[in-house]
Amino acid sequence: MIGMEDWAEARRLRRVEGMAISAIARRLGIARNTVKKALACDRPPKYERPARGSVVDAVEAQVRELLVSCPTMPATVIAERIGWEHSLTVLKDRVRVLRPYYLPPDPATRTQYDPGARVQCDLWFPPVEVPLGAGQVGSPPVLVMVSGYSRMIFAIMLPSRQGPDLIAGHWALLTSMGAVSRELVWDNEGAVGSWRAGKPKLTDDFEAFRGILGIGIHQCRPRDPESKGLVERANGYLETSFLPGRTFTGPGDFNTQLVDWLKLANARQHRALGCRPNQRWEADRAAMLTLPPVAPQLGWRTRVRLPRDHYVRLGSNDYSVDPSAVGRFVEVIADLEQVTVHLGAKVVATHPRCWARWQTITDPAHRAAALAMSTTAADRPAPSQPADDVEQRDLGTYDAAFGLTDVA
Repeated sequence: MIGMEDWAEARRLRRVEGMAISAIARRLGIARNTVKKALACDRPPKYERPARGSVVDAVEAQVRELLVSCPTMPATVIAERIGWEHSLTVLKDRVRVLRPYYLPPDPATRTQYDPGARVQCDLWFPPVEVPLGAGQVGSPPVLVMVSGYSRMIFAIMLPSRQGPDLIAGHWALLTSMGAVSRELVWDNEGAVGSWRAGKPKLTDDFEAFRGILGIGIHQCRPRDPESKGLVERANGYLETSFLPGRTFTGPGDFNTQLVDWLKLANARQHRALGCRPNQRWEADRAAMLTLPPVAPQLGWRTRVRLPRDHYVRLGSNDYSVDPSAVGRFVEVIADLEQVTVHLGAKVVATHPRCWARWQTITDPAHRAAALAMSTTAADRPAPSQPADDVEQRDLGTYDAAFGLTDVA
């Protein structure tokens, strides 16, 4: 078989220099018949090895029958069913070729994003230990939001993944954005909603939240990460580009460093867009909806009767309250940073939000007030009890009542 270089040179000598076939054969050192074949062939020579067959050919019909009944059957199970005794690799290669013919088509369409239309949301759990206080460390969730049109990334670390903290995190990021998209995209996060009987169902808290914002929330189908690939890739980008080499003194330091880094990340050249995300942001935000004039109910809010030990519980932590409110109903309100307790219009406790677990947070003023009250109560004299006057009645009265008289 003639080589590629000889084939190309033979055709050049014939067309450009007009050499005879015998002269070309002498020049290239090949046979004249080989030169004739080269000149007659309009395509480059290609070596093709004749098919030798495979040991799988003998059982291919059986493999096809099994794939008809169960297209997702693993190759190891197929090998067991057909009694395969050869290398499993060649069988897997053939099953990999045959399986697509029996699986239903499952194309992934490319989503086009209009300005202001959608923002994808997800929770990212950074693989790093963040000091939480009281000697505890952990990896609290980070709420990540990515705008579909501009690819702008917004993120904030939260104390927990529960609904009140998640809604407060949404509001904090939306406030920094200055607007809200027409639809938020979420997976089946427990605090957001789930699929029941084949239909998406939001939690009551998120139903109320989206109602106040006047937007929609798209819940992806279970096991469908492709529906929010933008935020999934952003999570990976945060893990590979933000975390390496960083240390944190606490959640506040984590959020501070994250905000500073996002300014650089949103100004980078985006390969898919051909520009920087912040160059698209103005058009994206202009097409979004304005935030409601009144902020929605945020964070934790509960009403309890203050017990004698004058502490209220939020999550797993106990916070002290002014003991003057003992026995009365108080309202506990907590956002991402602060816990406040109200007795009517009066504030009876204010504490920084504790991210550690199973802690008791005490205000020294509350402890001193409780000790003073208990001392006063102990020194107070016990009230005197009035003596009960018991009427003394003559026994003869009872005799007369029952008709008994003395016999003379």
